Amino acid sequence: MSSDAKRLSLILLFSPFALWITLLIILPHIGMVVLSLREKVAPRVYEFGFGNYIDFINEPIYWNTLLRTGSMSLLVTVLALLIGFPVAYYIAKIAGKRARGALFLMCLIPLWVSDLIRAFGWILLLRETGVVSSVLIWSGMTDEGIEFLYNDVTVVVGLVYTVILFMIVPLVSTLDGMGDDMIEAGYNLGGNNLTVLRRIIVPYAMPGIVAGCIVVFMLTAGSYLTPILLGGKNSSWFTEQIYDQFITRFNWESGAAFGFLLLAFTSFVVWLGLRLSGQSLANTVART
Repeated sequence: MSSDAKRLSLILLFSPFALWITLLIILPHIGMVVLSLREKVAPRVYEFGFGNYIDFINEPIYWNTLLRTGSMSLLVTVLALLIGFPVAYYIAKIAGKRARGALFLMCLIPLWVSDLIRAFGWILLLRETGVVSSVLIWSGMTDEGIEFLYNDVTVVVGLVYTVILFMIVPLVSTLDGMGDDMIEAGYNLGGNNLTVLRRIIVPYAMPGIVAGCIVVFMLTAGSYLTPILLGGKNSSWFTEQIYDQFITRFNWESGAAFGFLLLAFTSFVVWLGLRLSGQSLANTVART
């Protein structure tokens, strides 16, 4: 095959992906940035400036909510890693072929329904007249119903349940490529379970850990339904502020600025995590 034919084949192969990235990611984000720089000075009269970003800085509730969303998203990411790593290791290195398929199926079940249905499922379980409260009353552990909803713990539990699969999949993909001889060599050299985990398994799985943490953190920070439905009025999530600017106040310029700030903030956290872990995005994608 000639070089021109190869070049044409590559162009035809990657053009759908490039078109998808351009139309659905690059252009909308450019439009969002331009919209965020518009300031309404009169009806249907706009000028460009940083007024929307200045309003964000001058209002503590906005940037406090953004920082709270980031910290809660980091907590969800850590919990998803602590829960998902043992599950992924068991699926990749211990479970048989049949058990592996069954376990993957169990992990996939929550994705068969929408976020709304999953959130309402938690509401049926945890509300004051829900299943958990009814069981506690029936068992005599309490005399009246207990409201488990509308607090940070419930929001974290619901988010971990929602995103845990996105932590397990890259971990399984990475751990599956690790040979059993590496683990056996660690034990033969006198290492115990903790040493083998710390010196062999975790370093080898680091690209999967980083990839899973990035996906989980971004999905959690951008979540809307789960924090709103499970947290109620006590929830303070930045996506609610964005929704309020766009839909409630019809202030699209401020909503676009808030959306770009959320993207910039989460991207900075991801970049910082990559620097602290000594990983690069290209190596992470290649290994997973």
